[in-house]
Amino acid sequence: MPSKSLDKTIFLAEDDIDDQEFLTEALHTIDENVTIHIEKSGDKALGYLESLSESQLPCLIVLDYNLPLVSCHQILQNIQHTERYKNVVKVVWSTSNSPHYEKACIDSGAAAYFVKPADIAGIRTLAEKMLELCK
Repeated sequence: MPSKSLDKTIFLAEDDIDDQEFLTEALHTIDENVTIHIEKSGDKALGYLESLSESQLPCLIVLDYNLPLVSCHQILQNIQHTERYKNVVKVVWSTSNSPHYEKACIDSGAAAYFVKPADIAGIRTLAEKMLELCK
């Protein structure tokens, strides 16, 4: 039997409890070994990321567009040119389908901008896309 690789770790910055639970459940349904760390505000998200050693960095950072205190856009700008986050995939998910918001996030280093699905099936499909990005 091949040796098991390290579990995937995903960092989720999301202040909405329902969105946290729906995405976490979908991710765990697809891959029960995925580890998810959640922070509820932008300032705590930045603090958490900065507290990690290089070996502890997640494979994927998922940011809600409308985070309290420090915005998703500010987080992306803060980590965009920091070498340690270069190989970490960053995505944004939002209730808004604004092309302006999407462009701002992509220009600040997000690999993708997803509109939050309105149903569980859509969240599962999105979770599959997110896990594909987590290498």
